Amino acid sequence: MAGVLYLISTPIGNLADMTFRSVDILSKVTVLACEDTRNTQKLLNLLGVKTEAAFISYHEYNADKMRPKLIQFLQDGKDIALVSDAGTPLVSDPGYRLVKECRAVGLSVVPVPGANAVLPALQLSGLPSDRFFFNGFLSTKKSARKAELQSLKNVPATLIFYESPHRVLETLQDMLEIFSDRKAAVVRELTKKFEEAKNGPLSQLVQFYTENGEPKGEIVILVDRPEEQKGQDFDIHALLTEALKKYPSLRDAVDAVTKQTQMDRRKIYKEALDIKNG
Repeated sequence: MAGVLYLISTPIGNLADMTFRSVDILSKVTVLACEDTRNTQKLLNLLGVKTEAAFISYHEYNADKMRPKLIQFLQDGKDIALVSDAGTPLVSDPGYRLVKECRAVGLSVVPVPGANAVLPALQLSGLPSDRFFFNGFLSTKKSARKAELQSLKNVPATLIFYESPHRVLETLQDMLEIFSDRKAAVVRELTKKFEEAKNGPLSQLVQFYTENGEPKGEIVILVDRPEEQKGQDFDIHALLTEALKKYPSLRDAVDAVTKQTQMDRRKIYKEALDIKNG
């Protein structure tokens, strides 16, 4: 039988975020495909995991060379755990190409959920979480970065970016120029001792980091959707009609539709009254 490729998420700061399931799999697989073998060995030592697995380096710079070898291991019946240095494999790393090739030749792939920066950052941001768009890292070149941001200007979702600490201020400045003064958040050091979320309009965040210097640690920047986009994809009349049937009070119906659409509650309430009064 062919082997299985397990996608193992690792802690982004707090060791206790490692799941029991992940530890069990790491102790049993034949091959560990690691972003950095030294970091994975250190993690296993901290967790007290004993393994006889072969450690193989698999990262952005050797991925094309190593993928055929990993595919062959799987076809030979060896189970592989793909392990990132921190967080979930395939998020800002070349793991998706390995998964794509596994699927193409009929090999089994099993994701093992665990730590990742995107969702905790969204939770801390105070921004709408019903719809979000993860962009990963922006270009390091200013012109290319601004072009990327321009292409995202009208996306009707909370935007999420990873960013290097020393580029946070200039990225926020570009965002302010292109997105105008939307609500935003800079979240850093998730699950670590100095975990922090700075929330406010982009102009306020630009001022804060201008005065206080670049932040330290791993950074996630989140930006609210365009105001004019909120609710535009919804049939408010239809949603309210259903909500008024479902909920015992007009207030509950209005609250539900407001939460779903992120529209101005006063507009939703007026529409609900019009429906209720015929």
